[in-house]
Amino acid sequence: MQKSLIAALLAGAFFSPVAGAADLIQVYQQALANDAVYASARASELAGKERIPQGKSALYPSIGASAAITRNMGDVVSGVGQVIQNEDGTNTVINGANTNNTTKQYSISLTQPLFRWDRWQAYQQSKLQQAISEAQFAQAQQDLITRVAQAYFDVLSAQDTLESTRSQKSAVTEQLASAKRNFEVGTQTITDTHEAQAAYDLVISQEFAASADLENKRSALLAIVGGDTVALAPLRTGVTLASPSPATIEPWLTAAQSQNYGVTVGELSLESAKRDIERNRAGHLPTLDLVASNSRTLQNGDISNTARRTGNAIGVQLNVPIFSGFAVTSRVRESIALEDKARNDLESTRRNAVLGVRQAFLGVNSGLAQVRALEAAEISSQSALDSNKLGYQVGVRINIDVLNAQRQLFSTQTDLSRARYNTIMSGLRLKAAAGSLRESDLVPVNALLVR
Repeated sequence: MQKSLIAALLAGAFFSPVAGAADLIQVYQQALANDAVYASARASELAGKERIPQGKSALYPSIGASAAITRNMGDVVSGVGQVIQNEDGTNTVINGANTNNTTKQYSISLTQPLFRWDRWQAYQQSKLQQAISEAQFAQAQQDLITRVAQAYFDVLSAQDTLESTRSQKSAVTEQLASAKRNFEVGTQTITDTHEAQAAYDLVISQEFAASADLENKRSALLAIVGGDTVALAPLRTGVTLASPSPATIEPWLTAAQSQNYGVTVGELSLESAKRDIERNRAGHLPTLDLVASNSRTLQNGDISNTARRTGNAIGVQLNVPIFSGFAVTSRVRESIALEDKARNDLESTRRNAVLGVRQAFLGVNSGLAQVRALEAAEISSQSALDSNKLGYQVGVRINIDVLNAQRQLFSTQTDLSRARYNTIMSGLRLKAAAGSLRESDLVPVNALLVR
């Protein structure tokens, strides 16, 4: 009994359009915590922060210590040795001595780069690489906003389509029953009944398709936010959508060419490619290091006293590359080609950003016009349906006229809701293309929902 009650409550919350429904900001907060793509971008941004310490480390002094212990074993022949009598009566003279000894060596060294142009350029590249990771993370934040909003409104659009299809099914069912009654009393022909039956069969198939599409849209949203599927707050009836601000496209185009995060990444990548050319050219330049060392040797032997030696050294070391098999020249040519690639990639990204602004700006304005036209069409379609129903009752209209009017009304209502969702998404994409989309931009969109 308790399980049945829980199941009933869950079903009621799942299908209720308002009660317990999550709004757009709540869904977005859930996506922030659970979306794997966003989590990957965040981890990549954290990894990018380590580029500067790694690049800077090559400019710092490096200190190393070493220790070694060696055991030497052997004989040394020198001078007059000891006379030993053998078993056969002869004598043997041993001229030599055992030289077993142990040598212990300890050393510590320091190397401080004084002039290494390649390391300096690598350090400058590390700054650019960190900035690239930050811009990519900002892009991922924008992408999450648009992905969540798109998935959210896709679910609402699928729900509207399913509700419209079910409403149409109810109307067609009623019309089918009326056609059958009129045929039985002889006021209509069998053709009206067949037309109503065909419309009913068609709307049943459309209902199955709409139901499957809704489940697919819910699954897509679930893949982003994780957790369980919940009811979503719908769009309020008769909402008024705002025009883009500024209302002209020129400021948006300017922002896209300078603030778009894809363009920012391209600019930083181009600068890094230029630094890479300098880093590879440094293979032809000399290097200069400050070197210092301290060493200590301790030797213990069987026939010698303990010997200790200590040495300290400091100086500068100059290395001049002369020939490396044309490897440096080849790497320079490669980096020049990669710089040209980065420049063209930047130009392509900039053009795509401008194209995105143009498409989104047009989408907002055409969407607003389409919404106004469909709102007027909805009123006209409702009036046409009412007129056809009245004409059908008095005998001046036939059944197919009513069915067509019903189909036109429900199609107009579905198109109207879809146009509203598309207009809202075009507004968000417009800000994303201009690099100005923030979480706060969801607040006015969220205000359009029933909460």
